[in-house]
Amino acid sequence: MKWVTRSHVHVDRVACPWLIRRFIDSASEFLFVPKSEIGKVVEETGAIPFDAPGVELGHHNGRCSFESIILKYELKDQALLRLAKIVHAADVAADIDTDPIARGLEAIAVGYSLRYPDDEENLARQFEVYDALYAWCRLQAAKED
Repeated sequence: MKWVTRSHVHVDRVACPWLIRRFIDSASEFLFVPKSEIGKVVEETGAIPFDAPGVELGHHNGRCSFESIILKYELKDQALLRLAKIVHAADVAADIDTDPIARGLEAIAVGYSLRYPDDEENLARQFEVYDALYAWCRLQAAKED
């Protein structure tokens, strides 16, 4: 399945492909285009749009796109829900201090964007960060059980 979002990935546009690939569509293909071209790409390719203005899998009712995807696909994993709080806080500037890990994730996202401006390469490298953070979230969830 094809998925499309805005180019120049940052926190939510890295976290969402990680979530999609790991929990929803392991064979996913991601397209990164300027915001103005998302509608055209959706029409031409049938790609599912995410983290873009006006799309179902975007920011709604105080949620970031990562949270919208979790809600749409009814993901209940407690570790993912913990990760969603971190991603939300790191992605939504007004909420940056609502999670103690958010500023670190934001800094990592900026650093990766500076080192790897190509969106595909950035994703490939940052997925390791999200795999590690998810492992930490799993440990935290297990402690709460």
